Amino acid sequence: MLKILLNGAKGRMGSAISAAAESDPGCEIAAACDIGDNPAGSISKCDVAVDFSFRDSTAPLAELCAANKKPLVIGTTGHTPQQREAILSFAKDIPIVWAGNYSVGVNLLNHLAKIAASILDESYDIEIVEMHHRLKKDAPSGTAQKLKEIVMAARGAGESDVVYGRSGLTGERPRGEIGVHSLRGGGVVGDHSVIFAGDGELVELRHRAADRKVFSFGAIRAAKWVVGKPAGLYGMEDVLNFNNM
Repeated sequence: MLKILLNGAKGRMGSAISAAAESDPGCEIAAACDIGDNPAGSISKCDVAVDFSFRDSTAPLAELCAANKKPLVIGTTGHTPQQREAILSFAKDIPIVWAGNYSVGVNLLNHLAKIAASILDESYDIEIVEMHHRLKKDAPSGTAQKLKEIVMAARGAGESDVVYGRSGLTGERPRGEIGVHSLRGGGVVGDHSVIFAGDGELVELRHRAADRKVFSFGAIRAAKWVVGKPAGLYGMEDVLNFNNM
């Protein structure tokens, strides 16, 4: 029985992960923590920590996991560069799975976007569009950021080639530009598109999530996978073995 420390247990994703764990005979939430709770007293009785909390909580949890040699799965988004650097410093001590999205379908979208961006040259303009519920606090989403990084790497592009939204007299679209756009409204769970617009044709890769349970199942899968792995930073592409396909 895999024993999980869940940080952010009262949030939307925390509730979904708790429900997923209840339906999985191979794991249980041994410690459910949220704002005001100190996970230090519970970490020793758990096999792995799963973090879907707030960006300020992740680095202290990573430090606690490193001190206790416990693996960590991170689904929290919106970290500052300084927070991200602090969290990554613990990957030398423990295995960390860090993904902006734990849906198997979204990670397949990432894989396909990498292939498409490698095949379709700069004559195909890339636009990334994401939409989430009105209560989401960060933009672009972690998934959109990951998609951006994937197509940037495939194209050999840099952050200077990225434009976030457009307004006013922007002029002609520069060759090689990557557009990233965030929409917010209603109760949308998650909608992500990568558009490759060429002269005479358009290729669109899209994923729509209808229920948060798709993310929770992926997070549980990552938690099971990371236990016993060597220290280092991993993504869902490792969990799903995409790198060997």
